[in-house]
Amino acid sequence: MNEEKLSVALGARSYDIIIGARVLDGAGKLLAPLLARAKAIVVTDENVKAAQGPRLEKALADAGIEQDWITLPPGEATKTFDTLRMLVSRLAALGVDRSDMIIAFGGGVVGDITGFAAAILRRGCRFAQIPTSLLAQVDSAVGGKTAINIPEGKNLVGAFHQPSIVIADVETLSSLPARELRAGYAEIVKYGALGDAPFFAWLEANGRAVLEGDVGARIKAVRRACEIKAAIVAEDEREDGRRALLNLGHTFGHALEAALGYSAKLLHGEAVAAGMGLAFDFSAERAGCPRADAARLKAHLKAAGLPADLADIPYKDVLDPDRLLAFMRQDKKVRAGAMTLILARRLGEAFVARDAREDVILAFLKEEAASAAAGE
Repeated sequence: MNEEKLSVALGARSYDIIIGARVLDGAGKLLAPLLARAKAIVVTDENVKAAQGPRLEKALADAGIEQDWITLPPGEATKTFDTLRMLVSRLAALGVDRSDMIIAFGGGVVGDITGFAAAILRRGCRFAQIPTSLLAQVDSAVGGKTAINIPEGKNLVGAFHQPSIVIADVETLSSLPARELRAGYAEIVKYGALGDAPFFAWLEANGRAVLEGDVGARIKAVRRACEIKAAIVAEDEREDGRRALLNLGHTFGHALEAALGYSAKLLHGEAVAAGMGLAFDFSAERAGCPRADAARLKAHLKAAGLPADLADIPYKDVLDPDRLLAFMRQDKKVRAGAMTLILARRLGEAFVARDAREDVILAFLKEEAASAAAGE
């Protein structure tokens, strides 16, 4: 079993991230020392249970851990109050107490809603993240952000609630559809773009290997992304400062998702990719970022099969600048009514732009929409 370990340093809330190939098969042994009693509740979705469920069932059974399973529908539409209400009720009915372990076994949707349920049930229960998608392994499973969506915006209702452990098995990625794998890769690109230019260059040379299944390349990419995020989270757990950098591409991207109703028309990672392209174009026009850097980022995204601007999203719903701006106003980084954007001085150096002017953003969106409509 090829595995690596790194830690998220948060004092009493510190935890390990275990990354490797076939680490899922040893999940029971990794979890056992963390359990107050030999019992765990697994929350997953229908697709993950079918593809990977038997491996986790065996791993827990081999460690003598009693298990109950709750299976949710797959997809972003699951992150609702209705599903949350059902999930919390099921957990309560199973007798979960604050010392028990709830396991989020799946992609970002399962991790987000399970973590939020754990945060609010009995005012806080323990949970573990076993992410099975690339996006979850490099981003949503690490850092303690949990949430659901509401019609007004994505992830607007949630809590900071750190997991007890993260177990990321890159072999689970082999069952992902190619589109979902590419969407997760967008989050890996984000880490290079926001704070590690050499890592971005490594991705330019090795991104194809990551996407095509090279185990060593996947472990290295997941580890480096987690290292960058863990360092930022340890410095700014509740996003009062530097952690906002992790939202590079997300302010634009969440607006694109909302415009399309959080549907399969645009996956979260695809929205982040397009959002990054927009953020770099905005930075090139108004924040001094070299245009060559914006072009380089967008070229790599496109080479990976990801959208890099509005023109790459074939739905007219995303071309309404006023509607997109309205969704951007719901962004969680808004403070005292002022909008915040994560922009770039260059590839590998992002910064937080406070008090972004809405008229300037709207003018930019109008230019982008007009260019996309013209087919440029």
